[in-house]
Amino acid sequence: MLELSNVNVDLAGHRILRDVSAKFEKGRTIGIVGRNGAGKTTLLRSIMGLIKVRSGQIFFDEIELSHLPGHQRAALNVGYAPEDRVIFPTMSVQENLTLPCEVQGQSKAQIKARIDTVLNVVPQIEPMLARSGSALSGGQGKMVALGRAVMVGTRLLMLDEPFQGLAPKLAREYTEALGRLKDMQPDICIVITESNIKLLGNIPDQIWTIERGSIALN
Repeated sequence: MLELSNVNVDLAGHRILRDVSAKFEKGRTIGIVGRNGAGKTTLLRSIMGLIKVRSGQIFFDEIELSHLPGHQRAALNVGYAPEDRVIFPTMSVQENLTLPCEVQGQSKAQIKARIDTVLNVVPQIEPMLARSGSALSGGQGKMVALGRAVMVGTRLLMLDEPFQGLAPKLAREYTEALGRLKDMQPDICIVITESNIKLLGNIPDQIWTIERGSIALN
């Protein structure tokens, strides 16, 4: 599904990703573990087109992504929940959820179907739909960010350090949500980065490690 070939990324004159080659297959859940600064966020942002790749190639099926802007990559059914959530404070939770689908020009029926899916995956969101994004706690914001990523991420879902800072109850609910998503969409590929491998529990099928911008595929 998604393949990286010898990807290098520089930021502020420093090499952050070094010759990264990896294949992400459908139906797999992959945990990518590394300390802060190892390149986890840069990897996901590079796949999403938020950071320019210096060299190498990124393929999604037969499509080479390197020159596609981020919104066109999302339109390939790729969802991304960044570490800092990026919930729009002046919009309601429902508006935050539907925004990516509206940008893609999806019909009202399509958007409603995706909202229904999200509420089945993350039922905790339903009581918050009318709430302002500014009224969410940090943990609630992470649940909404997950839901927003699920709205468009029907094939590939990338979650950047989702368990950092979550209370144990919310972490358990987040894990349960991912389990429901895998049951509902068994072909989806889920990529989760974390600095603490213990936070991933038994969620991933595979654990990869990233150190100084290089990935070791275990």
